[in-house]
Amino acid sequence: MNAARRTLIIAEAGVNHNGSVEMALELVDAAASAGADVVKFQTFQADRGVSSYAPKADYQKATTGTTESQLEMVRRLELDLKTHRRLLERCRERGIAFLSTPFDAPSVDLLVGELGLKIIKIPSGEITNGPLLLHIARTQSKMILSTGMSTLGEIEEALGVLAFGLLAKGRSPSRQAFQEAYISDKGQEALQEKVTLLHCTTEYPAPFEEVNLKVIETLRRAFCLPVGYSDHTEGIAVPIAAVALGATVIEKHFTLDRSLPGPDHRASLEPEELGAMVRSVRQIERAVGGSKKIPTPSEFRNRAIARKSLVAAKQIEEGECFSPENVTAKRPGDGMSPMESWNIFGTLSKRVVPEDTKL
Repeated sequence: MNAARRTLIIAEAGVNHNGSVEMALELVDAAASAGADVVKFQTFQADRGVSSYAPKADYQKATTGTTESQLEMVRRLELDLKTHRRLLERCRERGIAFLSTPFDAPSVDLLVGELGLKIIKIPSGEITNGPLLLHIARTQSKMILSTGMSTLGEIEEALGVLAFGLLAKGRSPSRQAFQEAYISDKGQEALQEKVTLLHCTTEYPAPFEEVNLKVIETLRRAFCLPVGYSDHTEGIAVPIAAVALGATVIEKHFTLDRSLPGPDHRASLEPEELGAMVRSVRQIERAVGGSKKIPTPSEFRNRAIARKSLVAAKQIEEGECFSPENVTAKRPGDGMSPMESWNIFGTLSKRVVPEDTKL
């Protein structure tokens, strides 16, 4: 039988620390206790990524009010280098990997250069931010690219930038150069080595009717890359279904308490729910198995018990003709298969066969 593939489970703490170092450390502990592989935060300099006139999304207004701007909200959620180091150390202590999403070039440099991360998560909102994509690719890190809000064409163009950054040295960036890098054999090889895509619906919480899990297969066929799923729905049913459809990564927001103030808490799992999701994913991994339809080892033990054999429906005398009137099928299935019925009907019994005796 095929060995169960292992899905990478990313517990997305994001900004659910509310700017509190102690709460961020508690989130690391909760993710580790739940059995997640990775706990992920967000790394940014608010003034570099949000303008003073940027509006809040509707879900942000609903969860944080309208009295402050998006910039003011985001400023309160920044984590400095010292805090990043503390989080990284706590992750090492708890045996869980640390990951973060950078939203600007200095944050990329902090994660790769200062903290030594080998994987960078690129959020859906940055998929058209070519300069940032190029900066990330040039670090030669592995990349997980979320694709929320995007078309196949936008994803392809983003992958072109990443391929160019992974390959090109001394060449000027341009859309044509990106396309050439994307379609080249070396570009495709680099992408397959370095990039995982995540299907995503960018709404908090995401409506179930807008999830479209079949896109996982669309992305896999279109780009020949590993594809996972970043989930913003309520509950744990959808990420579990995504694993059944072949998602190689599951990313899910979680919080210590859904009633806490902040933009993402309401669309997040609480620690017990996160643990339930992890356990369910591991069960589904084992259940997916292989595609070949053959009896399993446990089924072999049950075949004789569950199937039937041909037996005498009543005593059959020597020389009597076998027929549907005196032959029937009963358990166990360790004798002549009922599929042989038509081969013996019309033939003569060579002995006396007592009722309920196998032929």
